[in-house]
Amino acid sequence: MINVQVRGESGTVEARAEHGLAWGPELAALDQSEFPMLGHLLPYADTVFNSRQVVTLLAEVPRLPPGIVTDALARELLDLGQTVLDGQHLYLWFLGD
Repeated sequence: MINVQVRGESGTVEARAEHGLAWGPELAALDQSEFPMLGHLLPYADTVFNSRQVVTLLAEVPRLPPGIVTDALARELLDLGQTVLDGQHLYLWFLGD
């Protein structure tokens, strides 16, 4: 399971998703040229997006094929991404196992 958090520059957790991103064959097979943000996630490593990268991620979420993320997680990703964009020195973290 990949958990999602918004963290400040010092590492403080500012917000977190209630739902995680389940790693599976559908996520692993995402076309990285079409989904450059989510297509590069790894189940065993942390991935951090800055505000410029979050803009790209927010454009990806509505285009994801069915079954990649739940509707609840999609809403949380959009909300957490907006939190990063609305703040200063915030980052969106995907925390692998």
